[in-house]
Amino acid sequence: MRERALVALVAVPFLLGAASASSSSADGQVAFTVQDPEIVESSGLAVVDGLVVTTNDSGNSGRLYTLDPATGETVGTTDWAREPTDVEALAPAPSGAVWVGDIGDNQAVRDSVQVAQVPVGRQRLDADVRSYDLVYPDGAHDAETLLCDPTSGRLYVGTKSPLGGTLYAAPAELSPDRPNALEPVGDVLPLATDGAFLPGGDRVVIRNYGVADVYAFPSMERLDQLRLPSQEQGEGLAVDADGSLLLSSEGQRQDVVRVEVPSPTVTLTVSGSASPSAEPTPPTTVSREDRELPESTETERSPWPWFLGGLLGVGFITVLGFSLRRR
Repeated sequence: MRERALVALVAVPFLLGAASASSSSADGQVAFTVQDPEIVESSGLAVVDGLVVTTNDSGNSGRLYTLDPATGETVGTTDWAREPTDVEALAPAPSGAVWVGDIGDNQAVRDSVQVAQVPVGRQRLDADVRSYDLVYPDGAHDAETLLCDPTSGRLYVGTKSPLGGTLYAAPAELSPDRPNALEPVGDVLPLATDGAFLPGGDRVVIRNYGVADVYAFPSMERLDQLRLPSQEQGEGLAVDADGSLLLSSEGQRQDVVRVEVPSPTVTLTVSGSASPSAEPTPPTTVSREDRELPESTETERSPWPWFLGGLLGVGFITVLGFSLRRR
């Protein structure tokens, strides 16, 4: 946890600088506030049968929390593992379940990572589930992003790196008896913390602490980049039934924020333009009960102060590391 916080602290100025130069702003509304005091490090997020499922970050037990988005209250829990290694991500699965990604690896030392399909719902469950081992083709990686293709059910893992990660595909059918080899698909943004497929399966959204990239799938061409609303430590991302994003944050009793994804025909593109023949995404309807977040008054920011701040941060962390090593 400490190492990840230091990396994020140094990288954030660079990410904000890049976002200010080449991204569109995403306004958000508070969808609900998490009420359960046990949820203090919400990392993964998934929508299943109209309910929202989350889990605490590394160092916690294998428990899933099912929340009613109308109230933010916990309406069900599932205990599925006593001591998972580092659970970081969730993805929707069929039949009232989620895929749980025990895929975190801050030190990049794990021989394999694991995923498991776990039932959730409006009740308390103790689930005995089967885990599947996943193995990278190029050595260990830290990862916090797990996606499930809504058309095929295939799983994808997005790695987390300050200089940009990679999206890997799991086999179409997972074997419980042997390691399942992952295959690289394409590049993803730096410090990816979560992601999900948009309805239809032809686009994916992957976020980090400050921005979210929208990619065409399976080409992984970046179509758009959104500056996300400010959160304490925003990490989780899920896609609602209407195609809008739900964003969660670490911390106790945090807001889950709803953000609309622009239509591919009107987005501010970063690399190339969306296909003229692409079907526009229907506009998202936001409930009148949603509370609006304060809109930013900034119109355009120079990226250079953020890059200079990042360089100073790198120097500070380097000096601090040497001083601690000498002790």
